[in-house]
Amino acid sequence: MTTTPDHLATPSPGRPPVVDLATWRAARDELLLQEKAHTRAGDAIAAARRRLPMVEIDGTVDVVGPGGPVPFLDLFEGRDELVVYQHMWHDGAPHQGQCEGCTMTAWQLKDAVYLHARGVSFAILTTGPWEEVEPFVAFMGYAQPWFSVRDAPAPIGGDMGWFRVFLRVGDRVFLTYETTGRGTEGPDGSFALLDMTPYGRGEAWQDVPDGWPQGREACWYWRSDAAGQAGWGPTSRPAPQWTRPGAGPVETLGRHGHHH
Repeated sequence: MTTTPDHLATPSPGRPPVVDLATWRAARDELLLQEKAHTRAGDAIAAARRRLPMVEIDGTVDVVGPGGPVPFLDLFEGRDELVVYQHMWHDGAPHQGQCEGCTMTAWQLKDAVYLHARGVSFAILTTGPWEEVEPFVAFMGYAQPWFSVRDAPAPIGGDMGWFRVFLRVGDRVFLTYETTGRGTEGPDGSFALLDMTPYGRGEAWQDVPDGWPQGREACWYWRSDAAGQAGWGPTSRPAPQWTRPGAGPVETLGRHGHHH
């Protein structure tokens, strides 16, 4: 037989009550109605997204990859659709000084096999110079296609931190969709899982019950130190980098004042 810890058994304002399974199931089913409405609303938004007008862009614009400059059109790899993530870059920074939010996104998009199965290609674009990008990609162990778009005009180049979607019709290329900010959360599976947990993302903006751990600054878990403690600091780096070759304690984030 299990017993309820004292700090949970004693009610406090706002803290979820402890109940029997049947009572919990009823409350869970009530929340499920809200979740289903949220799903249907998302489906309706996706339907509207598919009906957005398109903007034709120049598919002959060069981007730079492992084989040197190639036309943007090549990123489709013969498929009709292309999704790109545009990874921010801090010029001259060492690996641990690159964008931790973009690292979180790129880390969770390491395999596009299910996109390919649906006829969709995927690539990561960044404004970093290729001579800096190439060793970073190798250090991180990324297998997805990366390209420098340093000299490309928007929407291929320009501001980073976006997902953008393109359609190819023959040799013509069209921009169909773009999103940034919290619009990029969908592909970050860890966000969805954290949102299922009782403590959530642990961020200060979240609405949590009284008595539950209160939040910290946004995205504090994007970086960690050598001991695995999440947070910002002079010896922290984007969390996945501690598993990469050659990773170790660092003296500085090494950004040299560059914030692009």
